[in-house]
Amino acid sequence: MVDKIEGFKCRFCKICNGHGCVGMMPGMGGPNMSCNFIANCRAWKKYEPLESDVKMNVRLAPMTGAVENVGYPDERRFYFDLIKACADAGFALSIGDGCPDFKLQYGIEAVDDVRRVYQNAKAAVFIKPYADEKILERCGWAFHVAEAFGIDIDSYNIITMRNQVHLEKKTAGQLGRIKKELNAKGFRFIIKGVFTEDDLELVREVKPDVVYVSNHGGRVETRKGSTAGFLSTYSKELLSSCGELWADGGIRTVRDIQVAASFGVSTVLLGRPFASALCKDKEHGIERLAKKLSAVL
Repeated sequence: MVDKIEGFKCRFCKICNGHGCVGMMPGMGGPNMSCNFIANCRAWKKYEPLESDVKMNVRLAPMTGAVENVGYPDERRFYFDLIKACADAGFALSIGDGCPDFKLQYGIEAVDDVRRVYQNAKAAVFIKPYADEKILERCGWAFHVAEAFGIDIDSYNIITMRNQVHLEKKTAGQLGRIKKELNAKGFRFIIKGVFTEDDLELVREVKPDVVYVSNHGGRVETRKGSTAGFLSTYSKELLSSCGELWADGGIRTVRDIQVAASFGVSTVLLGRPFASALCKDKEHGIERLAKKLSAVL
């Protein structure tokens, strides 16, 4: 029996391509009539995939705002349910932070919870671009569950949050100092939200361990375009300045993942597909998604 979550802010479209949730913010849509969300989904079809036997690391993207955006009945329960279902299905994990602080804290607790069963389970932890001291404080909360830390530079474009919690447009010098401190503690450093020419300059100067190409799932005000299009133009340049390339945005199928691999991406991250699978069938939805993607896992 399907244990469906009632009130989820998704229409469970047969094909998730951004058209079904236009104007739904808060919700699962994006600004400007979801133009970048739609572009993300469409663009992967324009490029040729890598050979069919490619294997890829598929990871849960950092997601918060469970009540206001996802429509889940309880914020804490969302993180526990989502993290457990992804861990059970064998997917790599990520958690993000937000406002209030409990959004990050619930994510940390949820990873802690699955570590009772999967002792080696850890997550990539993504922190908003606060003042440097606040970033490092929040990293400290998550040291015991983290395999890597990222600074979510594209969230600076969430204007309401920027003003509410004083997000900063990070300089290369600031990111470089944070990278040095986290590397000294044994953690990889990720710049998340690389999507503009200014971001390319940051990458050239900082040389992060991981570059994460993202336009926040088409949910922030930024230049118009798709992550696949950005990768097609800049992936080689990015790979010359980092150790590893990650990407998200509109990835839905095995073929989409194979196209990402053709650009040198080693990890793809999924957000809406995991949330939809969980809320459509709480017990088995994410397990079924894993079976659909099994050719590249």
